[in-house]
Amino acid sequence: MKEPISVTSPLLPDLNEYNQFLQDIWSRKWITNNGHYHQELEKQLSEYLDVPYLSLFTNGTLPLITALQALGITDGEVITTPYSFVATTHSIWWNGLKPVFVDVDSDTGNIDPNKIEAAITDKTVAIMPVHVYGCPCDVERIDAIAKKHNLKVIYDAAHAFGVTYKRKSILEWGDLSTLSFHATKVYNTIEGGAMVMHSPEMKYDVDNLKNFGFRGETTVVAPGINSKMDEMRAAYGILNLKQVDWAIEQRKHVATRYVEALKDVKGIKLFPYIIEQVNLQSVDNIQFNWNFAYFPILITEDFGMTRDELYEHMKSQGVMGRRYFYPLISDFNPYSQYESAKLNNLPEAIKLAKQVICLPMHPYLSEKDVKHVLDSIVK
Repeated sequence: MKEPISVTSPLLPDLNEYNQFLQDIWSRKWITNNGHYHQELEKQLSEYLDVPYLSLFTNGTLPLITALQALGITDGEVITTPYSFVATTHSIWWNGLKPVFVDVDSDTGNIDPNKIEAAITDKTVAIMPVHVYGCPCDVERIDAIAKKHNLKVIYDAAHAFGVTYKRKSILEWGDLSTLSFHATKVYNTIEGGAMVMHSPEMKYDVDNLKNFGFRGETTVVAPGINSKMDEMRAAYGILNLKQVDWAIEQRKHVATRYVEALKDVKGIKLFPYIIEQVNLQSVDNIQFNWNFAYFPILITEDFGMTRDELYEHMKSQGVMGRRYFYPLISDFNPYSQYESAKLNNLPEAIKLAKQVICLPMHPYLSEKDVKHVLDSIVK
């Protein structure tokens, strides 16, 4: 291959259409602060995702940080997963809260609801699960636990754009959900993110918090932050929303090829839900509808080389996989000293982190690209 095959590639709108939007933005002379395109993208995303209230942010980390503030959570412990991108736990730290790590379900990578209650103490104030790779958490079990113990639930739905559970948006669950629109995601606004809430009052409060805490011209009601999305990224997002369904279909095609080639290979394990989603013929009566955000494979002892050896071999063949998530968040220096970060508390998460490689997954992969990826693994 003349050019390496990257693990992801951003969904790009038509440049001529984007230039037309930019010309309109220039003529309006309003490039940030809740402008025309910002308002239009919020409206269109709410309709597309089938959620009542949505607030745009300039990246995917700031809505996580702001969600805790919006719920008035200022002290205590937040139960979360070690198997995620580090921003999940950083958002807890930035609010002066203590993260408490709980092990994951080996079939999904999501936080294991069977382990949550044992981690609850009189200091626990919230649960922050992650829909890992876009696969929904066991939201019903988590909801029941939260109600029993009077806890808030904030879902990190960075991977779950457009995902539905029982034919409704996965974003309907929890007190709040957050999305990432980073360039690596199924849908992107270059950098960007959003928070989904369930009432106009909460949207009003969140919109204040992301604008320094201002309510009106002269009143500051809270120590907010500046996390507003600008007009250029909002316009980019409007154009990408037109083609995201096509992108998801292309991703499904790639996933289907991967599953066909790898499902019976000794030493390679696929998450069961991925095989099920590839084989779905209809959305009727299904548990959830996935977005094919990632394609993780797990390398077991039977493969003939270690995960890291395969990872390096793939790189030597011009295939840029990603060990996602490795290391665990609980391994990083800011968090490794916590009692919940100890190895005996997280056996399944540790196992996944040592086995996982995410294969290239984006809508621009050609048949030749896919074949080369597979040849770098099995040939």
